[in-house]
Amino acid sequence: MIETLKSIDQRLFFFLNGLHSPFMDTVMYWGTKSLIWLPLFMLLLFLVIRKYRWQTLWILLFATLMILVSDQLSNIIKDLVARPRPTHEPGLSGIHTVLGYTGGQYGFYSAHASTTMAIAVYMIILLQIQNRYFTLLMLCWAFFMAYTRLYLGVHYPADLLAGWLAGGLIGWGSGWTCQWFVCTEAG
Repeated sequence: MIETLKSIDQRLFFFLNGLHSPFMDTVMYWGTKSLIWLPLFMLLLFLVIRKYRWQTLWILLFATLMILVSDQLSNIIKDLVARPRPTHEPGLSGIHTVLGYTGGQYGFYSAHASTTMAIAVYMIILLQIQNRYFTLLMLCWAFFMAYTRLYLGVHYPADLLAGWLAGGLIGWGSGWTCQWFVCTEAG
């Protein structure tokens, strides 16, 4: 059963990783960089300040802790599971990489997928914007960030799914805990 799942994961990886072009190489390479998303982060900060005023400091503190937990938990799991990234898998060839980027040794699960999904869920919960487009924007951003990792050849689809799940749970827990704390503090 495990071998069947690994085979499906590899086949799906090669199919999705094989959908590349010079233009998309540039988009995906730069899309995975945090600095390129500065306008989105600034918009989120503006929305948080507008809603929470001085309590934004608490929101940022919780967000920092959440990102730290998401990232470090991923690193701990990577070392425990020790599943090689596609770019480090012995005997695997034909992987499309960009600018020679191969990532670290292990890839399960994706810290990018986890952290961006955590941020997305956290913001959806805290901002409670009654606009489906905001939720869609945040989730599309998280999915795009994860897909860049597959496109670059450094994660299997299962790495991304596990990252989304972990990040979603971390973001949900952080969002509700922070909301409870901030609302209790304000009351």
